[in-house]
Amino acid sequence: MKLIVGLGNPGLKYENTRHNCGFMVLDKLADILNVQINQSKFKSLICTFKYKDEQVMLMKPQTYMNLSGEAVILAVNYYKIDKEDILIVHDDLDLPLGKLRIRKQGSSGGQKGMQSIINLLNTNEISRIRIGIDHDKRIPVADYVLGKVKKEDLDDFNESIDEASKACKDFLDMSIDMVMNKYNKNDK
Repeated sequence: MKLIVGLGNPGLKYENTRHNCGFMVLDKLADILNVQINQSKFKSLICTFKYKDEQVMLMKPQTYMNLSGEAVILAVNYYKIDKEDILIVHDDLDLPLGKLRIRKQGSSGGQKGMQSIINLLNTNEISRIRIGIDHDKRIPVADYVLGKVKKEDLDDFNESIDEASKACKDFLDMSIDMVMNKYNKNDK
């Protein structure tokens, strides 16, 4: 089974905020795959379906960002999902707005949802798609990530959501190394 997790916070208050770009990517991916993420299980909204003879789960944890690992570990333990079959999608303050970076492992980079997952799975060898949201140093981090993207930046932001959803789809068809080669090609 492959597990693709988009990180965010539940509730209308957090809809369309920078921190919820993981949820946005999964919604876009669900549209591409013609599925709905509407089942409540594992402290998450999920959907499971068959894709080319393999079971796939899309997951939007409803635990709030900082406790995302609680949802992920429930599904991983229940289905005995291998760490190589997990992909996490989250925002990244340290990347320019609209920039994607895909990695097979590494630290959380201060992203608390990713850190929760690393802690509870007891490994940093988890593939992830990081979506750049930039950082305005004049705004406290919590306020910035929970804020909405400025109108003039929406095109770049939405393009990164589209790209990330395509990368997630490719994760179902190819190895993470191939996905990295395809989407990290402009990596500096």
